[in-house]
Amino acid sequence: MPKLRTSVKEMVSAARARIEEVETPDMIAMLDDPSVLVVDLRDVRERQKLGYIPGSFHCPRGMLEFWVDPESPYFKPIFGEDRKFVFHCASGWRSALSVALLQDMGFEAAHLKEGFSTWEKQGGPVEIPSASRGEGA
Repeated sequence: MPKLRTSVKEMVSAARARIEEVETPDMIAMLDDPSVLVVDLRDVRERQKLGYIPGSFHCPRGMLEFWVDPESPYFKPIFGEDRKFVFHCASGWRSALSVALLQDMGFEAAHLKEGFSTWEKQGGPVEIPSASRGEGA
């Protein structure tokens, strides 16, 4: 197998150098702020198994660019709102790359530095989806 020109680790490092990273305690403090929206990029199965941040909006990573672009037929109006968007994944790698890409598109956002992996350990609330209600927000 040929050696890659750039590793994922290098890509994440470069992305983190140019985006806003939000520490977990700061994100916990922002949860009740209606001008802030937490966007969960994880796969639906991750949310079902591990739970999710209450009030978060689920945007599968594969649809991100399409849901954010107002000219896309898949545009979601929530991304047209005047809010601070903080994206997260499990460990902060997918969200770092995603936010760097969004900035390249002209969409301002931040990401949760450590992702969901330390959220509960640091006192962040977690909602567990119920089978009868479906997956959640």
